[in-house]
Amino acid sequence: MSLKHCFNTKQFRKLAKRRLPSPIFHYIDGAADDEVTYRRNTAAYDDCDLVPNVLSGVDSIDMRTQVMGLDIELPLFLSPTALQRLFHHEGERAVGRAAQAHGTLFGISSLATVGIEEIGAMISTPKIFQLYYHKDKGLTYGMIDRCKAAGFDALALTVDTIVGGNRERDLLTGFTSPPRLTPSSLASFALHPEWTLNYLFRDAFELSNLKDHIAEGSNVSVSVSDYFSSMLDQSMDWNAAADIRERWGGPFCLKGVMSVNDARRAVDIGANAIMVSNHGGRQLDGARAPFDQLAEIIDAVGSDIDVICDGGIQRGTHVLKALSLGAKACSGGRWYLYALAAGGQAGVERALGNMRSEIERDMKLMGAKSIADLGRHNLRWR
Repeated sequence: MSLKHCFNTKQFRKLAKRRLPSPIFHYIDGAADDEVTYRRNTAAYDDCDLVPNVLSGVDSIDMRTQVMGLDIELPLFLSPTALQRLFHHEGERAVGRAAQAHGTLFGISSLATVGIEEIGAMISTPKIFQLYYHKDKGLTYGMIDRCKAAGFDALALTVDTIVGGNRERDLLTGFTSPPRLTPSSLASFALHPEWTLNYLFRDAFELSNLKDHIAEGSNVSVSVSDYFSSMLDQSMDWNAAADIRERWGGPFCLKGVMSVNDARRAVDIGANAIMVSNHGGRQLDGARAPFDQLAEIIDAVGSDIDVICDGGIQRGTHVLKALSLGAKACSGGRWYLYALAAGGQAGVERALGNMRSEIERDMKLMGAKSIADLGRHNLRWR
């Protein structure tokens, strides 16, 4: 299989599995405990049917939307994810360029492998920074100030990682950042020489936004779950979130909201958006799927705040179902990380192009000329 034969997320996943050492692939692919929530995130869309209209004159389709006041050309964006240069040596650079080519929003994580300043100078289209609330407030507040100076457009505070999830695949494979050789992983690294040579002989791997503050993740190997549990501030509360919003002063999002009560409190502290997300099933297994929770949250706060459906997206029809419920946009990580691993920037551009084509075609088949034409009248549940 080659990149040109990748037409959907499953095919990108298959190619990524071939190209990555086992610990790296299973870090992307894995989730918490029995991975029930991970599977449910996508399966939830299967319980909802689309009801199309016809004879609507759909020769011209407008997929544009606005999130947190930011104009994007399609209603799907690339959720911030950590450690991207482990999946392809271009990492966040490739993802940002691909997002820019398609005119959509993308973000980098506090645990990014390319620095805030470089991304700010490189990408002119909308950018969001995913902030983890560290015990070291100099680090936390310093990243906010750097994002302001670098011209980032929005800040997303991740609120669902108060401790690390039980990611048993990572325990089994021995995954750490940076990668640590173990007897069980050595063979897999040796059998993927292209990845290994890129890792060893290109720019040294680092967590660019953290390296000057802490050794963990850049110089000292640690699992992501252990990092969350040891380095993030478990006292984070609504006052802390409000403080971050005030310090940032621009478009502000809470990433990881799943309850109506929390959605209302996000409105109360002045957040501009929430990402309805369970962290891709990587934190609390048994949690509800974002799509299943979406209507309840939109009914409660949809007129007061932008609601983004994050997680489980693999098809254009998934996006249309979430938009029909009232979401302003959708986002996700795995669907483009598989593509990044499969082919760098070209892979992410192809994945975005596939999704764009699906959304446009499916809107025409739905009889919707713009996102405003989509609504709950288009949906039925089994």
